[in-house]
Amino acid sequence: MLELSGVSKSFGGVQAVRDVSFVLETGEVRGLIGPNGAGKSTLVNLISGLLVPTTGTMTLDGTLLTGKTAHQRARLGIARTFQNLRVFPSLSVEQNIDVARYAAGSAALPDAAIQEFGLQDKLTSPANALSYGDQRRLEIVRGLALRPKVLMLDEPAAGMNEEETETLGRALKWVQREADCALFVIDHDLKFIMTLCDRITVLDMGAIIAEGSPQEITKNPKVISAYLGEEVDAVA
Repeated sequence: MLELSGVSKSFGGVQAVRDVSFVLETGEVRGLIGPNGAGKSTLVNLISGLLVPTTGTMTLDGTLLTGKTAHQRARLGIARTFQNLRVFPSLSVEQNIDVARYAAGSAALPDAAIQEFGLQDKLTSPANALSYGDQRRLEIVRGLALRPKVLMLDEPAAGMNEEETETLGRALKWVQREADCALFVIDHDLKFIMTLCDRITVLDMGAIIAEGSPQEITKNPKVISAYLGEEVDAVA
């Protein structure tokens, strides 16, 4: 369980994240949406240890994360992907996964995940020879190789067509069923988010303005005003 309490982050006179508190349970798939500049990536950077909060605390299964580096948090069970791809381009797919495997001290490759994300025939290929979508999927499998308690995905469907996005959604549902972790997903594709997530948190100007099921979020007046512009159909 990941718990945030009163987390804020200021850059000079700009408050990018404002008093954010929530609990992410094991096995939950939580979406994070909001306008550009709402603080979504900043919040993920705070949780993963790339940024230090100005105020507030974060714990993972009761362990205080404050003061721990990004690699220490990764060992504790915080894994992530990035909005801009961060694969090791000259390493093979298998070697990219090995980096995380060794960091986690795990002896086995996540073979089921490799199969589910369609990388089984590409293990010896250099990462920079993969399609954009496959590089996105590689990032996710590499994150899973850490055996995380929380896997945070920053725009995982960005740049994918509708068919690729649907395939990714099915693979992430598989992760929810098979991996003992929570998923925390940022994406601007509302259909993808509404289909995938159990609950959704909405940020605006760095603060949480709403939380709830996809059905609740699409009917929330604050969310409609700040982000959606109109009610959208939530997919059950």
